[in-house]
Amino acid sequence: MALAEVLADLQGKINTETHVSEWLPVTQELIDMFANATGDKQWIHVDEARAKADSPYGTTIAHGYLTLSLYPLLRGLVDNDTPIFPGVTNVINYGLNKLRFTNAVKVGSKIRARCTLLAAEEIKNSLQITEQYSVEIEGEERPACVAECIMRLYF
Repeated sequence: MALAEVLADLQGKINTETHVSEWLPVTQELIDMFANATGDKQWIHVDEARAKADSPYGTTIAHGYLTLSLYPLLRGLVDNDTPIFPGVTNVINYGLNKLRFTNAVKVGSKIRARCTLLAAEEIKNSLQITEQYSVEIEGEERPACVAECIMRLYF
C-alpha cells in the first residue's frame, strides 16, 4: 500500500479508536529491568517490603515512564513481520504533544493500550500520525497514562 492510499484511509478514521492491545501483566521483574536500565531505583518501585509497609498503594508500582515506554509494544509497532500498515518499512517515534500519568500501576496489574487517531498528514516523504495513547488498568476506572504520541511512518 502506498503512502497516499494509507493517508486517504487514515483521514477517514480521525477521532476513531484504531487499536486496542491485549492485556500485559506488569511484573516486578519488568519494573526491576526498567529500574536497572534507567537508574531509577526509587523504593516505591523496587523495594517490595518497604512499599508494602510505607506506600499508600501497599505494594510496588511501575514507573510512569515505564508505562509510557510500552507504547511501541502495546501498539504493535515492533513486530517486523506485521507492519502497522502494508508497505511501511520504518516507524520513528517523533515525540509527544501531551503526557499525563493519571493513576498508579500496581505490580501484578494488567494493562492494555487504547489508541485513537487524532491526525494524519504527509510530511517530508513520510506519513505523520498523532494518536491518543491511553493505558487502561484492568479493573480500574482511571487510566494509568494518557499521551498524544506522534509517529512518522516511512514507505
